[in-house]
Amino acid sequence: MANPPLPPSAFKGEGMTSPRARDRLVARLKEEGIRDPRVLEAIREVPRHHFIDQALHARAYENTALPIGHGQTISQPWVVARMSEALLEFGTPQKVLEIGTGSGYQAAILARLVPQVFTVERIEELLRQARRRFRQLGLANIRSRHDDGKLGWAEEAPFDAIILTAAGDAIPSRLLDQLAPDGVLVAPVGSPSSQTLIRIHGDGQGGFEQEELCAVSFVPLLGGIG
Repeated sequence: MANPPLPPSAFKGEGMTSPRARDRLVARLKEEGIRDPRVLEAIREVPRHHFIDQALHARAYENTALPIGHGQTISQPWVVARMSEALLEFGTPQKVLEIGTGSGYQAAILARLVPQVFTVERIEELLRQARRRFRQLGLANIRSRHDDGKLGWAEEAPFDAIILTAAGDAIPSRLLDQLAPDGVLVAPVGSPSSQTLIRIHGDGQGGFEQEELCAVSFVPLLGGIG
């Protein structure tokens, strides 16, 4: 079943935040290889300017990462689209766990694509802001938690898909333990100077297949809460 439409207020915008600006972004993502029409429509629907400071609204629909405070960023739209596309390639997951809520933008995109999104954020202030945005946009299929993302959300496991929006040297074992046997995990892995987006796909028998998708640049995956 398709997720309900966003409220009309989500489509308000003028100049660089107008629907036309979103259409230009979608056209650019198509040119750069994003093919899944569901992902492209979600990028068009979700108002990225709602997820950044008003001073940056004029840059909301540029294909670039932007600061959101606390040393964090809202990811480049192409990266958000590519990671979302990678999750959907083997079918539509029913339950997705996101590690690193940040601004809430990636979770909002996923909420347009899958029935349930569970998102964990270690920085309380960022999570508070993201929850407000989810309410404003009527995204009732997102559940959020203030916790150490490396721990995942064991009470809700297993997850059909897991996505990490911060990079570590390796995937935390607790997250792999919470992935369904045939689930998909997409994450950046590597050092601050050299990171690769990888996809892990469970074979249904306790094993995993791993592939490299592209080079990326993310903030570090940190433990603890703040």
